Amino acid sequence: MVLLNLLVKPIAIFGIDAAVQNRVGDADYGIYFSLLNFSFLFNILLDLGINNFTTKNVAQHPEDASKYLNNVLTFRFILFGLYAVVAFGIGYLLNWNGYQMYLLSFLVLNQFIITLISYARSHFGGLLMFKTDAIISILDRFLLIIFCGILIYTPVTSAPFKIEWFIWIQTLCYCITLVVAAIMLFSQFGVPRLKFSPAFSYSIIKKSFPYALLIFLMMIYTRIDSVMVERMHANGAVEAGFYAKGFRLLNAFFMFAMIFSSLLFPIFSKMFKQKENVTPLLSTASKLLIGGAILIGIVSFFNSEYILSLIYNNDIAESKVPFQLLMFSFIGMCSTIVFGTLLTAKGDMKFLNTISAIGIVINVTINSILIPKYGATGAAIATVITQSLISLIQFIYSVSVLKMKFTFLAVGRFSIFISLLFTLCFYVKADSGLALFGLCSAGVVGMMLFKLIDLKNLRLILKLKE
Repeated sequence: MVLLNLLVKPIAIFGIDAAVQNRVGDADYGIYFSLLNFSFLFNILLDLGINNFTTKNVAQHPEDASKYLNNVLTFRFILFGLYAVVAFGIGYLLNWNGYQMYLLSFLVLNQFIITLISYARSHFGGLLMFKTDAIISILDRFLLIIFCGILIYTPVTSAPFKIEWFIWIQTLCYCITLVVAAIMLFSQFGVPRLKFSPAFSYSIIKKSFPYALLIFLMMIYTRIDSVMVERMHANGAVEAGFYAKGFRLLNAFFMFAMIFSSLLFPIFSKMFKQKENVTPLLSTASKLLIGGAILIGIVSFFNSEYILSLIYNNDIAESKVPFQLLMFSFIGMCSTIVFGTLLTAKGDMKFLNTISAIGIVINVTINSILIPKYGATGAAIATVITQSLISLIQFIYSVSVLKMKFTFLAVGRFSIFISLLFTLCFYVKADSGLALFGLCSAGVVGMMLFKLIDLKNLRLILKLKE
């Protein structure tokens, strides 16, 4: 799964997505980026936590998985109607013009298709079919590279690239991926017969609601920044474009970090059910992810201009500070991936939802104060503060619940690693791809020396998967 994602998604993000922004400009891409994140905000209405519930349920009760398919698929079409009404209704209240609503219509359709793909993947994850899950997870990006690559990098057309083309191609790629995912899913559980049962739908909503609420709350404080930038700043579309440049690399790393969430969630769920000790796995995953996030954050902070210049053609200076701040927020996001996943698998949904609601208040308040004056930089500040606070609270709560103990040696290793990495990056700046690779390699070696990467304990994940 990691290998396939390493091969495909960086090309899709930097070779295609970033190239599209370079072609269409910050303003046009900023509008698309704002609309895309807006479509994410109400995505939960398409799911209502069904995917997370399905993964956990299939992992713990695989024999019952097939009986849910018939009713859930029918219910999803009803949810799509609700989602579309809400999305277009709020878009109208936000006074978006006809062109923006036209783009939003395709993005709304894309979200529905993505949700159906994710539903298929939730079964594969629950059954620990990680190879199948891996193929489906990268197929749409692989197709995007081919189709968009032809338009961007070959003289197949002399017309300037338009943001609409990018959205249309995404729709096509998602449709093809959905067909493949459906074939794989039906080969496991049989072809479902669509039928609607109000009682069953109510039961699913009741069971899934805590998961749905958590996803919805997290989506708001994670994705609302770009929407607020585009709406609240005097030069909103361009500022949203600056924010997108920093967010793109953050999102790329976040995608890889989320691979561990898809691995850890069913494993944690099964371990809690069987009353096994999760601490060794938790320790291994947290040291790897958080240590890696610190490495990425520090290297990116000190080499921001060079990294951005590798990807973009213009407006590097305007995008530098938002990028630096967003990359530091990655540390909190990785901590949330580990400890949030742990608490979700454990079922502490009331606590997680409460903390996420607090996160929304913090995020929206800071954004409202800073965005009108500072634009993308203000939104990035809000993201760092929000992600850091939420991750810290989740960490403290997890330590308290599991009664985890920290040795002086473990804390000392972490502290020395951070100090040495900070000092190295302060004095050694990357002015070439080789130098940047050298810095990252030195950081990885440091993680191994200070036992943040423990190859012996990482085998635990593979054994648990088996």
